[in-house]
Amino acid sequence: MERSVNPVIIVGIVTVTMLLFLACTATEEEAPDLEDMTWNDIVAEAEGSEVRFYGWGGDQAVNDWIRGFLAERMLDKYDITLQWVPMNIDEILNKLQGENQGNARGTADMVWINGENFYTAKTNDLLYGPFIKILPNFGQYIDSEDVEVKYDFGFPTEGYEAPFGKAQFVMIYDEEKTPNPPTNHQELLAYAKEHRGEITFPAPPDFTGSVFIRNIIYDIVGHSQFLDMEGDPEVVGEAIAPAMEYFTELKPYLWREGETYPATIAQLENMYADGEVRMVMAYNSNLVSQRIRSGRFPKTSRSVIFDNGTIGNGHFIGIPFNSPNKAGALVLINEILSPEVQASKYDPDNWGDLPVLDNDKLSQEERALFESVNPGDGALPQDVLLNNRLPEVPAPLVPIIDRIWMENLLN
Repeated sequence: MERSVNPVIIVGIVTVTMLLFLACTATEEEAPDLEDMTWNDIVAEAEGSEVRFYGWGGDQAVNDWIRGFLAERMLDKYDITLQWVPMNIDEILNKLQGENQGNARGTADMVWINGENFYTAKTNDLLYGPFIKILPNFGQYIDSEDVEVKYDFGFPTEGYEAPFGKAQFVMIYDEEKTPNPPTNHQELLAYAKEHRGEITFPAPPDFTGSVFIRNIIYDIVGHSQFLDMEGDPEVVGEAIAPAMEYFTELKPYLWREGETYPATIAQLENMYADGEVRMVMAYNSNLVSQRIRSGRFPKTSRSVIFDNGTIGNGHFIGIPFNSPNKAGALVLINEILSPEVQASKYDPDNWGDLPVLDNDKLSQEERALFESVNPGDGALPQDVLLNNRLPEVPAPLVPIIDRIWMENLLN
């Protein structure tokens, strides 16, 4: 016997379904189409909102600058509340991937990203864009043809991330203990043998330790062959084999004979500050002056780069595909690309991050903002760095190189 269905229930179900559909449609219609809006309209849309900025929080000076100068400027100028959410990038990407799979509303409005992480996010459709052409300050102050703007670790940015700052690898030593620091891989090996147990570096996946390994690779086998190399582990392994032999020879002269490595760059900084090791390294080329001013590093600390140069790259800001406040994110990113914010970020008292603006596009008054910044004791001049700057390997090669190093040196 078939059970009859109450027509009232059917009408109710249909009504609820229609209401839900209309509500979703209304939400989609209410979401602003930012590309069709004027910049003034986008700013008006963002005023009074909250922007949640996710990114690496491993440096207190960076955290303080974002929560202090940047947050105060956004609140005063746009009535935008900036919430800084320190989080490791792999956790951020896992979070975005989970939200994408679950079709969930986003919680992050902006993400500090670059390199293989941008490659992963872009190829998995985790980013909103392209958006850089919406930003007035990008057009006014950024060289859009700059290779470090167009590419991130060899991968085309295509307008899906905006430049945030520039980094370049340096090594830091105490000139009282080391009047003649090593400036190539052979000298570093000889120095490690002379000062057994007093040299080390963070093991991958630490970002700074990983780039140190690539710098050694470049110094031994050159860098040009990697720029268009595909991510084939066998090809990469063959190319870097001489460098793996070098690290094997270096290992017994490292701290704890290379049986263990500092887990993070913060740990290595503490070891250097305590005099446990003779050298530390940084991707922030002005870090040495910042640490001297804070009293963490000896006043006689100095930066040095290899004679053949060191790796430099840009770091960027992206907007997640499901950011609930894309307008606010755009306004904040545009403000970060202003001369005033870039100059503040460049000051070692604040952060010491290299600026991304094209000097030729700055007015005389705007140039003066940067010229007034004193890089501080121990830091290398910006022209020395830029004239000895090497490009990064393509993003897919980074995890392969890290894995090969770990397989060879951590066993």
